Amino acid sequence: MNDLNATLVIGATGTTGRRVTAGLIAEGHRVKAASRNATPVDGAQAVRFDWNEPATWDEALAGVGRTYLVPPIGSSDPAAVMLPFLRKARAEGVRRAVLLSSSAIPAGGPAVGQVHEALPGLIGEWAVLRPSWFMQNFAGHTPHARSIRDEGAIRTASGKGRVGFIDAGDIAAVAVRALTDEQAPNADLILTGPQALSYDDVAAIIAEVTGRPVTHQHLTFEQLRDRWAAEIPLEFATMLAGMDRAIADGAEDRVTDAVERLTGRPPGTLRAFVEREVQ
Repeated sequence: MNDLNATLVIGATGTTGRRVTAGLIAEGHRVKAASRNATPVDGAQAVRFDWNEPATWDEALAGVGRTYLVPPIGSSDPAAVMLPFLRKARAEGVRRAVLLSSSAIPAGGPAVGQVHEALPGLIGEWAVLRPSWFMQNFAGHTPHARSIRDEGAIRTASGKGRVGFIDAGDIAAVAVRALTDEQAPNADLILTGPQALSYDDVAAIIAEVTGRPVTHQHLTFEQLRDRWAAEIPLEFATMLAGMDRAIADGAEDRVTDAVERLTGRPPGTLRAFVEREVQ
């Protein structure tokens, strides 16, 4: 009989997953790092996992009492694979699950919103993390990061709408607490950074920190949709442009205390993130 002391991190090489894995290891927890290629992770047991291959689920769940759930990327119906997995996880002894969702998707909403709604009835101890937009969208090889570097511009259809941008490191810190604290949150947690900022504000901060000119170019919904549609399917492009329109209408203009309440420290600022990660 397994002791069920391991924590399974699905998406262990991703933006939040690798940070959750590192945080758990740093606190001395036993981690199974799940990814499609069983990518080695120092201090963790690497296991192969694919949402669409149930044959990979058994090894991933062996000895696991807690799991961090990152939905399958690009799936319009993640519940089709995630709910059977969660039922199996419960049968195998998993007692706590922390689901990564989005501030833009409520319980019962589209895609992962269906998993959110079902989770409390499937796993006794749970949390749903609903972070606002990631600060990491402005670094690395993301579309915003490329346009900032190549053209000195951020292009959105968000108008003057504000967003409580959050560092992925703060999301991971909340996830570690939600997974390992004696009492599970058993709650829907909207996670934000310390400030709600417009993209005009973001451009100004990046320009000031980097010393390079950066502007926010205001596009219409149609302009942004067509720009995305040149690279991705029209349905997905329309959805992304619609999320910008929701920002313009105030959907993301909020700041919560969830990060500080769960971790005991305030979330990082966009300025600190840019100083650290935007070149």
